Amino acid sequence: MKVAESDILIVPGYKNSGPDHWQTRWQARLSSARRVEQDAWAKPVREDWTARFAEAVNEARKPVVVIAHSLGVATMLQALPDCRNKIAGAFLVAPPEVDNPSIRPKHLMTFGPYKQDPLEFPSIVVASRNDPFGSFEHAGDMANAWGAMLVDGGEAGHINAESGHGPWPEGIMVFASFLARLKP
Repeated sequence: MKVAESDILIVPGYKNSGPDHWQTRWQARLSSARRVEQDAWAKPVREDWTARFAEAVNEARKPVVVIAHSLGVATMLQALPDCRNKIAGAFLVAPPEVDNPSIRPKHLMTFGPYKQDPLEFPSIVVASRNDPFGSFEHAGDMANAWGAMLVDGGEAGHINAESGHGPWPEGIMVFASFLARLKP
């Protein structure tokens, strides 16, 4: 699949993805990409976030490819029952452990637990070995449950601007390869 053949949905996590974040940079570069906007980035409400995601999917006119980061991964997973249009694939980065009682802020736990069923579309999970919001082992377990390919991001923190992943060229190469294998 080519970029122009898809509706690419950028799904940021808690507090959105700022101007230096790879998601924002990719959105500017990918012609068919648009961000799933939320009203309250710093106070996420599961029902509001999932409704906004499902609305974006259901409005799409082309096959949907999701690029989700952190709480955006949980948002997508929780919204799937309300998505009528077909998702062609999902690129899932740094899924947090939303069922971990030590997660901060605590209200992020309302986005869990994750579904443990295989996804109905191809997916990739990119995870770091030192992510403060989720262990590599947990990401591996989730990727396995979802039938997703796990990509080891190494010691990459939360794979965001704060951990030095502004443009994230390695990520865009993995995404481009993933996109090329999807069927329009």
